[in-house]
Amino acid sequence: MLSKTPIDLKNVSMEDSDKEILRLGMIAELDAVSLYEQLASTTKNKNLKTMLLDIAREEKTHMGEFQALLLKLDKEQVNELEAGRKEVEEKTE
Repeated sequence: MLSKTPIDLKNVSMEDSDKEILRLGMIAELDAVSLYEQLASTTKNKNLKTMLLDIAREEKTHMGEFQALLLKLDKEQVNELEAGRKEVEEKTE
């Protein structure tokens, strides 16, 4: 994403806007995790690597916070996450 919003929230119904805001937050956090982990993998500086990986872990926590709130608002998402989990288990046993 890197600072580009993939949807125009003005075009989203009021009913769905909070869910979309949470999804945008999740996208931003996942982008940040990816960025910091990639940067960490390229540096030889131990202190910088440690700091980048620590920040990436914090972003994962933020992702979890957004997801937890989204799951309170979107029961279909809860059901589909469970269906996906089951499918992975079936295909990877």
